[in-house]
Amino acid sequence: MYVISLIVKNEFGVMQRVMGEFTRNKINIETIVVGTCELPGKSRIVLSMINENDANLASGKLKMLQDVYEVELVPESGQSAYALLSTSSGNVGVVGGSDQVEELIDRSKPERYVKALNAL
Repeated sequence: MYVISLIVKNEFGVMQRVMGEFTRNKINIETIVVGTCELPGKSRIVLSMINENDANLASGKLKMLQDVYEVELVPESGQSAYALLSTSSGNVGVVGGSDQVEELIDRSKPERYVKALNAL
């Protein structure tokens, strides 16, 4: 899995412009995490994708957007994963390395789940 971390201007329409680059280049995104970050007036967008070429292409395109201040292709050591699992005994939140979370999902065979990757 390849993860891109962006620092962007925290204002209306920025997410649409970022996602437009993926649409124009026909790049599929596996997960998206967005939120305000440690920098005032800015947000962090973390995107994951399966294909390395897509990640490199997206990184280059995103660097050219006016409202994007920083683009980083995050190494695997800087990635974390989390999942919300819906099991017969209730909802369970899981946090860890991507492989650890994936293994737990496979082992527990939850009825439903959402998995996302994140990076700082």
